[in-house]
Amino acid sequence: MELELKPVRTRIVTPKDNIVDIIERYAKQDIGPDDVVSVAESVVAISQGRILRPEDMQPRFSARVLCRFVPQKGSLSSAYGMEAAMLAEGEWRLIAAMLQGMVAKIGGKNGVFYEKAGKQAALIDDVTGTMPPFDKHLVYGPQDPCSVAEEIKKRLGCYGAAVADVNDLKRAAVLGVTVGLDPQRLAQILIDNPFGNASQQTPIVIIKNYAQAEAKAYGVPSVSV
Repeated sequence: MELELKPVRTRIVTPKDNIVDIIERYAKQDIGPDDVVSVAESVVAISQGRILRPEDMQPRFSARVLCRFVPQKGSLSSAYGMEAAMLAEGEWRLIAAMLQGMVAKIGGKNGVFYEKAGKQAALIDDVTGTMPPFDKHLVYGPQDPCSVAEEIKKRLGCYGAAVADVNDLKRAAVLGVTVGLDPQRLAQILIDNPFGNASQQTPIVIIKNYAQAEAKAYGVPSVSV
């Protein structure tokens, strides 16, 4: 049995929505007991109200300085993105992480800043980082993504669920999964970014036949739960 990735179009999700209600409304008819339901982390975060508007922020001096040392494609390269990270993780933690990152980079090691700066520093989407109309907001990472995944599985009766952070740069990370699923395996399946964050408006992707495909790959009986 081959895997099939099925994007699901929804209306615009807002902080007034429950993401599990949205999945049930727009995808329930396509979800089977062998499927894994994945949902974009930014949309989960929006439904949780984890957003900020730049016009409501006043980046502090340290945020305006530190953002200059982040590559332009990074969400923290703007003073607003850096300020959002400081609000979530603390100003001194970000300053210390930047200094540690600089020292490590001199020694030839990249990525230390994000290792030390805290989870939200890596998950923040700057403006234009998610679908309209929230492309004018900064969006934090979702809260408690594993619990969200478990609630999706319980409500929809699927094999499993996941909250994923995927982009067009071939970067995929699964932030939360139901018990028994392998986040790295799911990240590889989603690496080509089947989610649509622009006019496609498809923040849900159903991984069809996942349980059967896994059973075939590893030579064990398929058991839907």
